[in-house]
Amino acid sequence: MTGPSDPAPSAAGSGGPGTVPGRSPQGADRTLSDAAGSGGAGSVPGRSPQGAERTAAALSDPENRSAPEETPRRAPGPAGTTPPAGTATAGTATEAPGTGSGRAPGTGSRRRTIRRTAAVLAVLAAGAVVLAALNSGTRHGHLDPRSADPTGSRAVAELLKERGVTTRVVTTAREAADATGPRTTLLVTDPDRLGAGQRSAIRSAIDLSGGRTVLLAPGDHSLSDLSPGVRTEGDAGSDDLDPRCTLPAATSAGRAGTGGDLRYTTALPGATACYPSGGHPTLLVLPTGTTGGDTVLLGSETILLNESLAEQGNASLALQLLGSRPDLVWYLPSLADSDPGTGPGEQDKSLLELIPAGWSWALLQLFLAAALAALWRARRLGPLVTEKLPVAIRASEATEGRARLYRKAGARDRAATVLRAATRERLAALVGVPPTRAHEPASLVPAVSARLTGEPRDVAALLFGTTPSDDAALVALADHLDALEREVRTS
Repeated sequence: MTGPSDPAPSAAGSGGPGTVPGRSPQGADRTLSDAAGSGGAGSVPGRSPQGAERTAAALSDPENRSAPEETPRRAPGPAGTTPPAGTATAGTATEAPGTGSGRAPGTGSRRRTIRRTAAVLAVLAAGAVVLAALNSGTRHGHLDPRSADPTGSRAVAELLKERGVTTRVVTTAREAADATGPRTTLLVTDPDRLGAGQRSAIRSAIDLSGGRTVLLAPGDHSLSDLSPGVRTEGDAGSDDLDPRCTLPAATSAGRAGTGGDLRYTTALPGATACYPSGGHPTLLVLPTGTTGGDTVLLGSETILLNESLAEQGNASLALQLLGSRPDLVWYLPSLADSDPGTGPGEQDKSLLELIPAGWSWALLQLFLAAALAALWRARRLGPLVTEKLPVAIRASEATEGRARLYRKAGARDRAATVLRAATRERLAALVGVPPTRAHEPASLVPAVSARLTGEPRDVAALLFGTTPSDDAALVALADHLDALEREVRTS
């Protein structure tokens, strides 16, 4: 094992085989220190920038021989320099590796972190999909008899099922009209959304079916087609109202939540007006032309909602209005049946209002989980803390290992860059150029040229030149930089 003060086998030393004439051991040590990121024995790899590994990788031999087998040979060159003929070390570690097949320390840990984060996100996404699939059969929309949401109507549908009433959900006016008959109750949940063709189909079903049709909160837009002779009289002032009529379903149910929405007025003969508010009924029953059939106008949807079914006589009134026939057709108008621009308030809904109930909580949970994961994996802020490693590695050993990595990666460009950068910084300190301008040719080259007394040299090409074409050119560059720095230092 090479001692701290011994020059590394990959650099030229003195006093033994492979010694390079014209290059001092101190210059070789300094070149090694550039490649290893350390200037003396006892330095620890990892304390220096990662670019040294790329420089050293460029200098390992193609046969991947071990360090003791490498014997650099150089032929004497002009002006005390040694032209390259073999292997050499690389420069300072002032730049992180970015090319070649070499991989910087920490890349593996970053990849593991990315994989773990992706796995967590995949698990969260899979959980969300599973929850959505499990709830897809029970979570529907407003006034849907399959929905257990507060604004759904599953409760009344279950009560009707216990009493032998079969509920069928349809989404088009044609299906609704075809399903009607003397033994059928047709519930239209949103009459004002229907287009002209859909209203015509429902009107034909009302006239010809002989069953019951319940129109839920119809406005003047739909009343003109579905129930001519009836018009609205504004909103009711109270939610819970008394029957004040002789309709059996209303008298047995008693006080119910039929107010809070529309009231009606009509002069049609045979109409039964119940639950008045301000003199105008909120529940209106009209006979149809077919014997046994009738049409019920209900001004409020409150008695059908899960959240209010148990209040007052809502459940009783809903069961009697919808359960008078053994079959119930529950018509939920789809977008295809909608009349664009006629639905009240449809354009005023925000994006959050269009999201089904329950998803807001799911999104909040996903956000909290993502925030916790980010806090868990985030970098800890604060000053860097120096930690003692269990093993201290000699500078020469670190230099040899990193030199092999640089050669294996073929990173001559990175090696040349760090060699020149380190030399420029040291020369700037010697010739009095500020550190901030050490890498500016206009400032550094004239100051260095003024200190040279020997043969003329192309200082700009040495310090700011192109990338060496092969390993021999890289070794020559290292030698010329070392000779230039030694001449400036002794001038």
